[in-house]
Amino acid sequence: MERLVLVDLRLAQERVLGRLTLGVVLHHHVAERWLSVGLPDDRDRTRLAPYTRSMAATTGPSKAPRFAAVHADASEQIAHAIRLYIERGGLQPGDRIGTEHELSREFGVSRPTLREGLRRLAGSHLIRVQKGRAGGVFVENTPNAGIGRHVSESIAAMLESESVTLYELLEARMFLEVPLAGLAAERSDEATITALTEAIADAVDRDPAGEEFRRADARFHQTIAVTAGNDLLVTFTRWILDVLQPSLIDHLGHAIDANQIISQHQAIVRAIRRHQRTAAERAMRKHIEYMGAVLRSVDAGA
Repeated sequence: MERLVLVDLRLAQERVLGRLTLGVVLHHHVAERWLSVGLPDDRDRTRLAPYTRSMAATTGPSKAPRFAAVHADASEQIAHAIRLYIERGGLQPGDRIGTEHELSREFGVSRPTLREGLRRLAGSHLIRVQKGRAGGVFVENTPNAGIGRHVSESIAAMLESESVTLYELLEARMFLEVPLAGLAAERSDEATITALTEAIADAVDRDPAGEEFRRADARFHQTIAVTAGNDLLVTFTRWILDVLQPSLIDHLGHAIDANQIISQHQAIVRAIRRHQRTAAERAMRKHIEYMGAVLRSVDAGA
């Protein structure tokens, strides 16, 4: 009798183990299928059929999904996948990525997990989540613009907490804007010269501490950065216009000689018009050195 019981138990164990083995094989097969799926290069926004966390459902649309299902470190993988989707698809601010419901189905995760990934992207100013009937997840900035804004906010926080000084920011500006002026001289055209000349004209007879002068000055330097043709440099110089320039004007506006600034800008434009890289870099260096001299003078008299 005891032998029969043992035989029955052994047979039951073999059946259970067989089912578990089959389940593991099937799950591994399905997981390999979805992990091999990459992001498309186009902007396909076709809605996908829902997939469970275990990825047990193998039916779905014939087109490849936009996003592969995620497993460990899901929120980080979600943020990375959406960032690549925006960049590869060339999405622009205002473009709709989908709803939380759609995206959670595509990634095969719960909404709380999806939201954690979205918070990472929102913190970098890449996306925004809008509630309501017309809501969803939308592109807020291109990846470069989002990085630039994040850098600006970080530097502003450092300046406010006095962990960095205006002198240090001017030194950093020297290493960024001088090469940009040289690149602009090599790559400029008539449209560049027209934009720079108009920016200078808009600053004439304006108070250096006023908003109109600041806008004209920002447009002048932004035109040079864009003309340089290096998107990464433009991204990492955004803080100059977002943080440094307003701070300098607030601190030094009353002591800045507007005619000096305009004369220095004109020297930069002459070199750019003639495609003289070295001369453009030298003129930009003198311009930044002037701002440093005024800053030292103001602080010494404080």
